[in-house]
Amino acid sequence: MEKLEKQALQVTKEIVVKFIEVGRISPANFPEYFSTIYKHVLETITTSSGQTSSEQDSSR
Repeated sequence: MEKLEKQALQVTKEIVVKFIEVGRISPANFPEYFSTIYKHVLETITTSSGQTSSEQDSSR
C-alpha cells in the first residue's frame, strides 16, 4: 500500500469513528459510508500533494 493510501485510510478511520461517536453513522450502516469517505479523503490528499511547497505556503 502506498504512503498516501495508508494516510487516507487512517484519516478515513478517524472520521468514521468520530461520525459513529456523534451518531451520524451507526455500526450497522458503516460499510455504506466508509468507501465514499475514503475516496473523498484520498482524492483530497492526492490533489493537495500535487502542489509544490511554495504553492502551499501562498495558500496559507
